[in-house]
Amino acid sequence: MLRVQPRRSAILVAVTVFAACATARQGDSQPTAPGGALVRSPTLQLINGRWLSSRGFDSRVVYIVNGILRDIRPAVVDSTIDLGGGFVVPPFGEAHNHNVDFTNPRRTDSLISRYLHDGVFYAKNSANVPRGRDSLAGRVNVPTGVDAIFSHGVLTASEGHPTGLYRRNLARGGMTEADGDGGFLWLIDSLPDLNRKWPRILAGRPDFIKTILIHSEEFARRRSDTAFFNWKGLNPALLAEIVRRSHAAGLRVSTHVETAADFHNAVRAGVDEINHIPGFRGDERAQLPDLRTFEIAAEDARLAARQGVVVVTTLGGVSRFDPRGADSLRRQRFDSLNRRNLRLLRDSGVRLAVGSDEYRDDSVGEVRYLAGLGVFDNLTLLRMWSEVTPRVIFPNRRVGCLADGCEASFLLLGGDPAADFSRTANIRLRVKDGCIIRAQ
Repeated sequence: MLRVQPRRSAILVAVTVFAACATARQGDSQPTAPGGALVRSPTLQLINGRWLSSRGFDSRVVYIVNGILRDIRPAVVDSTIDLGGGFVVPPFGEAHNHNVDFTNPRRTDSLISRYLHDGVFYAKNSANVPRGRDSLAGRVNVPTGVDAIFSHGVLTASEGHPTGLYRRNLARGGMTEADGDGGFLWLIDSLPDLNRKWPRILAGRPDFIKTILIHSEEFARRRSDTAFFNWKGLNPALLAEIVRRSHAAGLRVSTHVETAADFHNAVRAGVDEINHIPGFRGDERAQLPDLRTFEIAAEDARLAARQGVVVVTTLGGVSRFDPRGADSLRRQRFDSLNRRNLRLLRDSGVRLAVGSDEYRDDSVGEVRYLAGLGVFDNLTLLRMWSEVTPRVIFPNRRVGCLADGCEASFLLLGGDPAADFSRTANIRLRVKDGCIIRAQ
């Protein structure tokens, strides 16, 4: 049971700052009281917690000072929170999704509440309508919301993925003509196209660049064949130049892949992140006719590790195939391929981040599927979700950590997740940027 033991003189200050921290975070302007006086953030002492460390879970006393975790006791402690022997982990991440957008206030607020309830505080939107980001002001990247970054559309070929999604949303009224080429899509079929559109891409101020490769080993065959509408992507010969320009602009590059050849071409082009593990959804009929098409080469996995390429999983979608029903054989085939590729990437030293690509979900379902595959022990999977994934999303911030100097964001679990991974759902306390989050 949590117990808060405030000093009497700190009660009013604590209430004031917890209200103010809804609009201010470390590095922003300091909250002020009526009349303009600075309000000092309450200094909190956290006792009886078991904190995730490089060794496992360590019992230690931790302090929150101005929204930052500290190991050294400050001169003044306003309140003490007894964590009751619970297990403290960094908040979880969602490294590949498209649902942190703005369609209507009720849906957006419900989604953010779900993320916070599940302890998923960090998200990466790898294909968003650029105009939607402005509508999210006050809902994301604030202490009471999800922290998110956005690609502002994707670079693909004419009639390449995700043109099909764009046309469906256009027909339904969810997108407009202006969201086509130059909005949600950047259609790049040649170097002159890239030269012409690149200044506009950068002018949109994306947080990173999202690119598409789909069956790039068959690019010449698919590029003008209407039978492959939405099942093709960029000319792989253009990707290295896109990477070069992105890096010169200080932007990381994420690349959607479908096949082992796509993975090979992305790594060789020098991308920073690969979205999806080959075979994550099979072919156009959600089948795996030839596993060799989707089996990552050992040499490519080793090169990805040497270059620091991050691979985002997005494998949990196959959970829709009942392992005991009519789709049992297909499910077994997908599970076998996924275990094979995950083990290769793990053993090669590739950094793996958790992402779901599930529009109606966050990364909870994805990590549940990964746990069921048995490739990772519980502690390794926990670190992927709570340490690696947040740092992949925000590489320049002190997130995904609980050491001195890290952002004061964490979850208190009611049981040891290393012993039972399902304990990650037993969240007893959520703290973000030093603020207690009361999730619905």
